[in-house]
Amino acid sequence: MKHDTVRATAFAMPLTNSAFPPGPYRFINREYFIIQYRTDPEALRRIVPEPLALTEPVVNYEFIRMPDSTGFGDYTESGQVIPVSYQGQTGSFVHQMFLNDHPPIAGGRELWGFPKKLAQPKLAVETDTLVGTLNYGSVRIATGTMGYKHRALDTSVEARKLAAPNFLLKIIPHVDGTARICELVRFHLEDITVKGAWTGPAALDLCSHALAPVAELPVLQVLSAKHVVADLTLGLGTVVHDYLAPGATLRRRGTGSEILIEANAG
Repeated sequence: MKHDTVRATAFAMPLTNSAFPPGPYRFINREYFIIQYRTDPEALRRIVPEPLALTEPVVNYEFIRMPDSTGFGDYTESGQVIPVSYQGQTGSFVHQMFLNDHPPIAGGRELWGFPKKLAQPKLAVETDTLVGTLNYGSVRIATGTMGYKHRALDTSVEARKLAAPNFLLKIIPHVDGTARICELVRFHLEDITVKGAWTGPAALDLCSHALAPVAELPVLQVLSAKHVVADLTLGLGTVVHDYLAPGATLRRRGTGSEILIEANAG
């Protein structure tokens, strides 16, 4: 294969049979179960990267069913999303996600920088209860429950919330093990149609695990929960901050791993 052919055909790996197709990525009947809870603010400060700023000490724990998604198929996802602001604009920082399907793991990490790992999440209705679970291997690390469709929510309000910006920390190493890409990425969900939204009483239990540390953001108080069904398109991203740009510096403090970032905003 000639040099120019490689450049013209390269999209993702493997070159001749990529793990995921080009977008757009449309999701039909995407089903969210989101439990918002209060957590330890110091734990959040150790996780959320500058130049993002914390807005309040809360976390959104999500279980998401995606039965019909372009190129990615039928899968389920679970993880933690943190409300933040960037230059006065409110949004969400995706902290960690776990799912059971390889193409969206590969595509999510390579295109946007989604922090995705392989695990076994589930979301289903059990009689009168919406139940979300997450297993890492055979170990249960998250269980969420909510009374099924106890009260309807305003679908227009939920559509506006889904349209808010989301932020990711995209990290891709160089072949020598140093950072090749280290960027703050912003993306939006687009063409959103919320088909239904409900709330009810909820509970969330998180368990410790070395490789799936959801419990490091402990549940101090469950604040709210919602169940949303929507059609939407996952938009591509833009880089809003480059940690490796000229003029950016990293200064390690003490003997720990804490890093203070001094850089011009992207």
